[in-house]
Amino acid sequence: MKYIKSKLNLLVVAVVFSITLVTFSSCNNDDDVVTTTEEEGEVVVDTDDSDFETTDWTAETHSKDADANFDEVFEDNAVKRLDIVVTEARWQSMLDDMTNLYGTFGAGAGGPGGGLTETDEDPIFVPAEVFYNGKEWYRVGVRFKGNSSLQTSWQNGILKLSFKLDFDEFEDDYPQIDNQRFYGFKKLSLKNNFDDKSMLREKVATDVFRNAGLVASHTAFYTVYVDHGDGPQYFGVYTMVEEVDDTVLDTQFSDDDGNLYKPDGDAASFALGSYNESEYVKKTNEDEGDFDDVASLLAIVNDGSRTSDPATWRTNLDAVLDTDVFLKYLAVNTVVQNWDTYGRMTHNYFLYNNPDTSKLTWIPWDNNEALQTGKMGGSLPLDFSGLNSTEWPLIGYLYQDAVYKTQYDTYVQEVVDDAFSISTMQSLYATYAALIEPYAASEVAGYSFLENSSDFQNAVNELNTHVTSRAAAVSDYLD
Repeated sequence: MKYIKSKLNLLVVAVVFSITLVTFSSCNNDDDVVTTTEEEGEVVVDTDDSDFETTDWTAETHSKDADANFDEVFEDNAVKRLDIVVTEARWQSMLDDMTNLYGTFGAGAGGPGGGLTETDEDPIFVPAEVFYNGKEWYRVGVRFKGNSSLQTSWQNGILKLSFKLDFDEFEDDYPQIDNQRFYGFKKLSLKNNFDDKSMLREKVATDVFRNAGLVASHTAFYTVYVDHGDGPQYFGVYTMVEEVDDTVLDTQFSDDDGNLYKPDGDAASFALGSYNESEYVKKTNEDEGDFDDVASLLAIVNDGSRTSDPATWRTNLDAVLDTDVFLKYLAVNTVVQNWDTYGRMTHNYFLYNNPDTSKLTWIPWDNNEALQTGKMGGSLPLDFSGLNSTEWPLIGYLYQDAVYKTQYDTYVQEVVDDAFSISTMQSLYATYAALIEPYAASEVAGYSFLENSSDFQNAVNELNTHVTSRAAAVSDYLD
């Protein structure tokens, strides 16, 4: 089997023996020098390490021309291994950047003042090698990712951090990797299952959205090893998540030319007076100053015709928002209990203006906090009691409308009868828990959110209890 030492200006191949896995290691000699410059969230490499050949490149595995291979990358009933190899100097630049953003590693939340640090900056990308199933992907853009989960992990001294991979991020520096893909995928997220001792919630919640017929990312379990100079270090069980602005649009819509937004900030609430183009963050068509679709949605949902002429209001709203999709999403999200999104937080969803309908379509995102009552006031009740409708009009005003409420109630019943039924979910929990338990048990201190050997199974037991309690809650609500 191949054992690959990755260092600047040199690739050394040697043969070693392994019982089950291909392992990879990187090293740097003391005289290795890497000078880097931070520029717009990435590292500009000043040294010449471009003399390499892409010997593992095949059309199926590396080419942009290959279709996305979901069976390979997002296999449900497997735990696959991914190795990230980064030079010692580049790894240190990533850590230094995190220190600049969030303070000293392990120093606690927010330093002396407490709380989380607010920043609009993403961590830097660096070139790294990615190894999977005996093949190498070259000079892949790798960075840490996340918001509160990222800095909380960092400040608590846990290096099991989420990663974003961009396989042609550095193609301008390395022409050999022009349009490099990973089985058809340009970008992927490796989520660290923050604050989830079952390590199941990100995957399972996304499964439920997809099984309910909604557009949502594919997900899969991976073990991640990072070699930053001393050999592969086990970083633990991760959930691989498909990126919405990559293959989700390509494969789940017939046309990917529409505006894709990832709202973040007050404007993401769509409350009257909250309009702010800078907070409707565009992920496609970024150079076009066209925000008419989100501006129309905000204006119409808050229009006075809602009470004076509900039929006209619904007609106008249906013309700009796929209300059927939103109400189904709302039913799923509320039944499964997912607090870290619209209704409690002004983030963690996408809106895509589907060219086929010219309507904004709701796409869920970031579900590691789902399947629990939750924090920050907890998940919303099924009847949205206590919700301030003027602050969250897409929920409050639609639920107050008799036609939309009937549609929502129908979807609530469908969710517990099908995608989130007790039998379906408990079977899924049993399958997934058995699949990942050996890898969860192998996590090590400093790279795990588990505190003792019983944490994992206790968390799975809580998920089984939760789905039973939600069926009862739906029954009480509909009765």
